[in-house]
Order: sequence, then C-alpha cells, then structure tokens
Amino acid sequence: MTHTLLSKLVDLEQRTIRKVRIEINEGEITGIHPAEDACDDLPYLLPGFIDAHIHIESSMLCPAAFAHEAVKHGTIGTVSDPHEIANVLGLEGVNFMLENAAKVPFYFNFGAPSCVPATAFETAGATLDAQAVSQLLQHSAIGYLSEMMNYPGVLFEDVEVMAKIAAAHKAGKPVDGHAPGLRGEDAKRYFAAGISTDHECFTLEEAVEKANLGVKILIREGSAARNFEALHPLLKSHPQQVMFCSDDKHPDELLLGHINKLAARAIGLGYNVFDVLRAACIQPAEHYQLKSGRLRVGDTADFILVNNLTDFDVQATYIQGKPVFENGKTSFSIADVTPKNQFVAYNITRESIKTEANGNKLRVIEALDGQLITRTFWQETDVLGSMENWHEKDVLKLVVVNRYRQAPPAVAFIKGFGLKNAAIGGTVAHDSHNIVAVGTSDALLCQAINALMDSQGGLVFSDSKQTKVLPLPVAGLMSTLPCEQTAALYSQLDQLCKSSGSKLRSPYMTLSFMSLLVIPELKLSDLGLFDGSSFSFVNTFE
Repeated sequence: MTHTLLSKLVDLEQRTIRKVRIEINEGEITGIHPAEDACDDLPYLLPGFIDAHIHIESSMLCPAAFAHEAVKHGTIGTVSDPHEIANVLGLEGVNFMLENAAKVPFYFNFGAPSCVPATAFETAGATLDAQAVSQLLQHSAIGYLSEMMNYPGVLFEDVEVMAKIAAAHKAGKPVDGHAPGLRGEDAKRYFAAGISTDHECFTLEEAVEKANLGVKILIREGSAARNFEALHPLLKSHPQQVMFCSDDKHPDELLLGHINKLAARAIGLGYNVFDVLRAACIQPAEHYQLKSGRLRVGDTADFILVNNLTDFDVQATYIQGKPVFENGKTSFSIADVTPKNQFVAYNITRESIKTEANGNKLRVIEALDGQLITRTFWQETDVLGSMENWHEKDVLKLVVVNRYRQAPPAVAFIKGFGLKNAAIGGTVAHDSHNIVAVGTSDALLCQAINALMDSQGGLVFSDSKQTKVLPLPVAGLMSTLPCEQTAALYSQLDQLCKSSGSKLRSPYMTLSFMSLLVIPELKLSDLGLFDGSSFSFVNTFE
C-alpha cells in the first residue's frame, strides 16, 4: 500500500528546497513528484541525523533505550564504538550490544574495538587480539574498526596494531582515528596507515592541519568534551570533511537534544544550511557506508519532519517507512534486559588509601572543565600544610580500585573538582572501568567506594549524612531503566555533587576520564599515576 507525504524536501545533493509529494511503499521511497501548487504551510523533510561517533554505554542506557530517546530528536543512527563494554566483558559484551540493538528500529553501526585493553598500564576485564578483531570485522553488523587510540603503536608499527588495521582494510571497512594533539610528521605517519577520521582535535589549528591531510574531522560536543566552539569554522573552510558527534552523552542531556542541537547551533552562527545538514546527516552515512536512505527513489524511507530549519524541533521521525516518533511519542517499546557483569567485590579500608607526604613537591592532576585533557600542576607541600586540610585548597585525593581482582588501590591528588566534605565515584571509568573516586577525606572515600562494591557497579555520592547510588547492573556501565528514569537518578547525584561545591558542568563525566591514560596529560590507573606525554608511570612526590 502506497503512503504519500506532502512536504518541503531539503535536497542535500541538489542543494535545493522544493515542495514535493513523496510516495512510500513497503518501507521504500517509490516516487518524488513536484507539488508546487501545495500550500506553503508544509513541514520540511530531510534525512535523519546521525551521530558520527558515540559510546552508547556512556549514556548509561542500553542500546534500545538509547534509540527510544534519540529518535525524538530526529536521530536515526549512530556510529557506535562498543569499546567500553568490550573492556569489561570482551566479545560477550559486544554481542550483548548487537543483540539488544537488534530489538529496535534504528541504525546502529557498531565498530570492532581496536584497543582492548586500551594500554598495558591498566587492568581491564578482557583482551581482544588481532585475530578476535579480524573475526569481528567479518560480522555484517560490524561496520568499521573503532578508534585506534594506540597511536604510539601505529607510529612504531606494532605488529598487533598493524594487523588490526590491515584486517579492516581487507574487509573494506574504514578505520577510526584517535590522536589528540598529534601534529607534524607524526600525524602524517599516523593517518598514512589508512586511518581516516579524528574526533579528538581540541584546537582549530590542529583540526585544519589534519583536514589538510584528507582526514575527516568530527566536531565533538559531548557531556564532558566540548569542542564545537573551537572547531565550527571548519564548516566553512572544510565543509565536505566535517561530521558531528557526541562521543559521550549522559542521559539528562540526551533528554534535551542530540545532533539536532548542534545543527541548530551551527545555523545560528550563520553557516550554510546545506553544509550543516550534510555534516549532520549525509557525510557520516557516506563515510561509514550506512544502510540508511538518502532521500532518493529506491532508498529506504528514512527521514525526519521539522517545522523550520533553525531550531530543528522534530515533528516526526521515520525509519524504513514507518513513524518511530510522532505526536510526541516513540512508537516502539523497550524489551526487558538481562544484566551481564564482571565484578569482584571486596571492601577497602582507610589504611589501604592512606598516603604519606614524602617529598617537597606534589604532582597534582588538574581537571579542566569541558575537556578530556588534564594538566600537571606542581604544588609545594609546605604551602599546603597538613594533608588532612589539603581539600580546603581543592587538592583532593583521587583513588582507582581494581574491580576485576582484589588489589591495593592506586592513589593520587587532583584539583578542579571543588568538593566540600563529600566523595563521589563510579565504575564508569574509561577505559578499563575500574572504580574511580574523588573525595575530601579517606573516610568518605571508603564509604563511597564500598557502596559501589556492594552494588557491583554504578555511580555514587557520599557525605556525612547519606550515601546514594545509581545502580548500573549491565557491566557496571548501563542501567536497565529507560532514559527518563535513569536521567532522574543521575540528575539527583549531579545536583548533590554541585551542592557540595563542585563547579564542573558534568562532574561524574569528568571523573570518568581521570583514568583515561591515552588522553594527556596526567591520569591515574589502578596501577599508578601515569603521564600520557611520556607514556610512563611517574611519582606523586618529588
């Protein structure tokens, strides 16, 4: 049965907007006919939005629950790296994501994780070697090799690293990049290995240099890393090489919008509507060879209807000819989830995280709001005074605890969180997802960490009055609840954290990256304090 829609077609190939009558039959566009005599009060019809790089796990939602919310904002697909759950559960975790995603109408384009574990300087829950990655790349639901974070391995032509890249090339699938701050000859060598994208540029100069090498630059605006303000001029200088991505998106922000908000922001700055929408809708689909339609006769009928081309508030989202979101409601339901996890629970004591000052200078991690990178901050210990009072100068203790086997905690110090008489923590701790916590006293840190041990995964807030946990029973990363309920629980913790002094926009997201060793400069793994610039462990005191 043929279904007809009257609309203003935003044709991103011809760069025109015209009134048309679109015919849809059995999920396919069978005709596009002029309708110039139709009234002017028609919705705009355009391809659906695609997030060009995201870790679904970072939304704390299972794939089906993520899709249920994302379609409300006109998102029809994601380029999804299951790297997070793979570091916890290996192939079992990747298969969980594929199976859960297959239950809903949405274009999940999953990658084969390239770095499990991310480095040899931390303890992860699994290993995916070149053979396992090669096998994954043969799967029809695996569309690319996920971000190659081990850029030293590429530069020094590590055998395993190069075998993974070769396997992707043999399968005819693109290789995603991850090279924060890599410039000059090193950048040329890295991308010459056949790596085609980068979502880690945090300055325009870096992005332009890489774009001039032919690299596709993903403008990232997530819950922690926010690079849109620095990189949006690429929409004018290199419009054919730009895509939009979130990378990491917490549930409270997903409720408010997705890629549609980035498109609206770009339009508000005066960029060409066709360039903006190609970056938001078409260029990810072309680069990753997605199966979603491009609004041509013979394509699957995947599109969205919006009132205007300024704020992109979505009236309806269609996938394969059917409205998955319309009249304010998502049309599909979310199936029940059976949690999977890997967690060894044990209590820690104050004695186990006690620290003695054994030097005149303290090496402190400086967290930067809106960035994944950190800075090294040197502090004279005699200026700080008694260690029990360091938190008064915003020098807080940071602890990482192995979740896969019982081991001594790793301890360092951090500034930028601003907490007063509180501790926060979580098992969302990139990339190995051990327990990470920051707090103003050893007692509160133990209180928070042991609450996470008891729940076997989640986020936590502790102060002298209470301990509240958001359980994340799926790999210690994801909830089994829908977005609204997960977001409400998360927002409660977020507000408790901010009412306890933190000025960070997203304190839990920022905390989750304090163990991400592949992002410079200074981070903490379960094995110790790590300098990402020298790629080596360093001392806390000197």
